[in-house]
Amino acid sequence: MSIKPTTSDLQWTELDQRAVDTARVLAADAVQKVGNGHPGTAMSLAPAAYTLFQKVMRHDPADAEWTGRDRFVLSAGHSSLTLYIQLYLAGYGLELDDLKAFRTWGSKTPGHPEYGHTTGVETTTGPLGQGVANAVGMAMAARYERGLFDPEAAPGTSPFDHTVWVVAGDGCLQEGIAAEASSLAGHQKLGNLVLLWDDNHISIEGDTETAVSEDTLKRYEAYGWHVQRVEQQTNGDLDPAGLYAALQAAKAETGRPSFIAARSIIAWPAPNAQNTEAAHGSALGDEEIAATKRVLGFDPEQTFEVSDEVIGHTREALDRGREARAEWDKAFAAWRTANPGRAADFDRIAAGELPAGWEEKLPVFEPGKSLATRAASGKVLQALGEVVPELWGGSADLAGSNNTTIDKTSSFLPVGNPLPEADPYGRTIHFGIREHAMAAAMNGIALHGNTRIYGGTFLVFSDYMRNAVRLSALMHLPVTYVWTHDSIGLGEDGPTHQPVEHLASLRAIPGLNVVRPADANETSIAWREILRRYTKEFGVGAPHGLALTRQGVPTYQANEDAAKGGYVLFEAETPSGQNAAPQVLLIATGSEVHVAVEAREQLQAAGVPTRVVSMPSVEWFEEQDRGYKESVLPPSVKARVAVEAGIGLTWHRYVGDAGRIVSLEHFGASADAKVLFREFGFTADNVAAVARESLEAAAR
Repeated sequence: MSIKPTTSDLQWTELDQRAVDTARVLAADAVQKVGNGHPGTAMSLAPAAYTLFQKVMRHDPADAEWTGRDRFVLSAGHSSLTLYIQLYLAGYGLELDDLKAFRTWGSKTPGHPEYGHTTGVETTTGPLGQGVANAVGMAMAARYERGLFDPEAAPGTSPFDHTVWVVAGDGCLQEGIAAEASSLAGHQKLGNLVLLWDDNHISIEGDTETAVSEDTLKRYEAYGWHVQRVEQQTNGDLDPAGLYAALQAAKAETGRPSFIAARSIIAWPAPNAQNTEAAHGSALGDEEIAATKRVLGFDPEQTFEVSDEVIGHTREALDRGREARAEWDKAFAAWRTANPGRAADFDRIAAGELPAGWEEKLPVFEPGKSLATRAASGKVLQALGEVVPELWGGSADLAGSNNTTIDKTSSFLPVGNPLPEADPYGRTIHFGIREHAMAAAMNGIALHGNTRIYGGTFLVFSDYMRNAVRLSALMHLPVTYVWTHDSIGLGEDGPTHQPVEHLASLRAIPGLNVVRPADANETSIAWREILRRYTKEFGVGAPHGLALTRQGVPTYQANEDAAKGGYVLFEAETPSGQNAAPQVLLIATGSEVHVAVEAREQLQAAGVPTRVVSMPSVEWFEEQDRGYKESVLPPSVKARVAVEAGIGLTWHRYVGDAGRIVSLEHFGASADAKVLFREFGFTADNVAAVARESLEAAAR
């Protein structure tokens, strides 16, 4: 079946239409073979995906990491075949056998697209709306990257100018994260971002009239987006010419992000399954697929039918990619010649290296002084900002509390913003009260490459961010979360703002490193270790979450072993001050370390040699070899107390049967921090008493 599009400057042949229809039958066959999946959207979206990959996007299938490429994000990740089939057709390395292995063990085509698993997949999507926010982050990163390397270039003339394309469905736009991110994109006037909405009116529960009645286009107009609608062809199919014209108009609109609504019919042109909720998430069935193939002019007896003419035609994308790359290379070479200093920075940053001497800029804090770790973190960021230009970030409207302002004179804000510090290439990001979108946008920034991103809020609000944080870990992204006000120590704001279960909950995310430094010097060392781990030399990356205090805590002598996650802060001693074998171990993190230190003084005075172990990062500590871990926590010492102002779930494996945990197994209260620590048992007296209990238990 071949329907010619309406007139435009689009070159559309019978072979193009055959390739689109091939994509449709491949989607149906792939889901039918495995017995589960989402065929309907991949079928109806085939004209849009094909037009993007074959007619509009700047990309090179032979080099999926090319700096100058456009980015493509499939926010509607359940329709992964929409992307996989285009990667196959264009020549990214997927072949027909990969489509036949869809959703099976070890395949390159898992149920939802996974970054790092399939070449050409720019981000892991699946949880709806995440991809929209990832794309917003990518567009922000593209602008900041341009500011680093080519800020004076006229619009559209820089080798760092490119477009971020995102395809979203009804479900994506119903999720709150998409609203947060879209609002941010409109405010930032991200003219390099284009969102294509698959307006098919179908979700799992049927017609979206069950849940949505808003005017989505007007909503996006209110966000400040450039809005278009693409009408269907008379037969109900998407119109490639209309799509092409809208996509080109969106690309030409550089002052605002662009939103394109494309009214599709899910599972088109399946005779009976089209426009049904069943087509969203179920195989069509052999009879319906055969009927669809007859409509499209395919042999109903064949599966995974791809003609040599079609694959030869679509693989011409490799030739176009090579030509686009060659043209870009010329512009890039001219830029390098004209900007040798910036080119050197680009080479260093692209190689995943940090500037020479950066560690020397890290502050060392005077022992004995009291300083909140959030304040110490702010001082570290400002020091790093002087020497690491690719480091940038901000806060979800809590910068003054999170201490995340790397440069007060430079805010990442678009041309036209009235604030005096506004700069389209500014250093400090104002994410607004959008914690979830902030986290997912940070993922997009990290995925885009060539910058280093951090973002802050209160630790208790990490709950709002959790899905995006989980995806940071799943993708091994170098994202740094700055979570302050990390305990009941925030005081009078009370239990709604006091994190209790959060540290244990975050530590439960595989691949996320949680770091809760005891003092200012541990905070500085933690930042150094985090940045070091984000270099390519270190290997597989991981996101980090810094949990920082609101209240001041004593500063101790800096100890490089803090980068190992756990170390001996104070050794057990004899009454004469000589090192001694410890009789009891006190293990603590964050603001509770100084409580353990004070408890040690009491125990030592009573003749009990006591070692204090500061463990800022359980994850880092577990990376160490057995010898080191046992040198810090000798197996022979059974009397142990872990101290942390949160639930004690983390600590059972470290204290053993005779050990004890001073924790908080309930919500906090509204009162002064000192009162709360006293009332809830985080005192030297109580820790010392609990240590004696452990000693008694160990002696039995």
